[in-house]
Amino acid sequence: MSSTSIYKIVGLMSGTSGDGLDIAFCEFEKKDKWSYTIIDSDTVPFPKKLGKKLKKSHLLNGQKLSLLDVEFGSWMGDQVKYFLTKKSLSAQAVASHGHTVFHQPSKKLSLQIGNGWAIHQSSGLPVINDFRMLDVQLGGQGAPLVPIGDRFLFGEYDYCINLGGIANISMDFDGKRIAFDICPFNLLLNHYAETCGKAYDKNGKLARKGKLLPKVLKALNKLPFYQKEGAKSLGREDLDEYLKILELSGEYKPENILHTLVVHYVEQIRKVLHPIPGKKPSILITGGGAYNVFFMEILQMELTENFEIVALDSTLINFKEALLFAFLGVLKMRGEVNCLASVTGATRDNCGGTTYGL
Repeated sequence: MSSTSIYKIVGLMSGTSGDGLDIAFCEFEKKDKWSYTIIDSDTVPFPKKLGKKLKKSHLLNGQKLSLLDVEFGSWMGDQVKYFLTKKSLSAQAVASHGHTVFHQPSKKLSLQIGNGWAIHQSSGLPVINDFRMLDVQLGGQGAPLVPIGDRFLFGEYDYCINLGGIANISMDFDGKRIAFDICPFNLLLNHYAETCGKAYDKNGKLARKGKLLPKVLKALNKLPFYQKEGAKSLGREDLDEYLKILELSGEYKPENILHTLVVHYVEQIRKVLHPIPGKKPSILITGGGAYNVFFMEILQMELTENFEIVALDSTLINFKEALLFAFLGVLKMRGEVNCLASVTGATRDNCGGTTYGL
């Protein structure tokens, strides 16, 4: 008879898009298989000054970055405490992804700020964070991290795609879980929406108005990242190669660039999806990009005959990543593998994360 274990964990996700903090209060139960429930959730916009600092964090000197690390951790802990008090909830721990400043796995570096001790002190709860660094030290990409959650919690889907600041995919292949970043996503879309005075391109309306730039599309598709095989990941630093191409097209309207980026993303996603004999593969799509109506229409037109895009409720679209980081925290608490070498290219599976107050 299998034993039952129940965990109530707060998952925190501050993505590269920089729009706010996702908070998900989750319950996990382990019987023969893992099950989950997102009991409550919320997205807290960053205060204006903090948001600006986070967006420019990669440009700060050492002292200012260290101060921001503590400031951001304290703020996140305060938000957790307020959220739990307001909802009359009680959690065992907080699992935080943090805000990525640098991601350079080739140099064995991946830095996410949001100080664990500061979260612990301001929330009053044990904390698990810094999930990427062990894997990077083992020669891995330190990303994507969510595929082990995809395997245990969303294994019924053939493909799991998340459209956040960066688009990534997770799937089973020859009995192993594999995953990798596909292309940028909201990091570039938001950047060009901002040039039109918008925080983001709501429903893809700006992109819909634009026209395709064939030469730009061709140049984007030839970027070296798309020639790499196996484990690979993108960071903010990698966007310079994209911006060089897009900024050279300075005579083009932002709407045209947004339209071209949407077509580019659809083409890159289509390239990594492969038919499965005897079935119509199912695709789970989550993250903010799932609300980009124009993008989803183009993707549907490209895929519908051979693939099934699964309809989801907004809670899972918005909070799947926060849910999965909560799950990574549970696995860390249990001392079990939470990062797969088949995904990241590390020398071995590992149990990443640093604990505070546990």
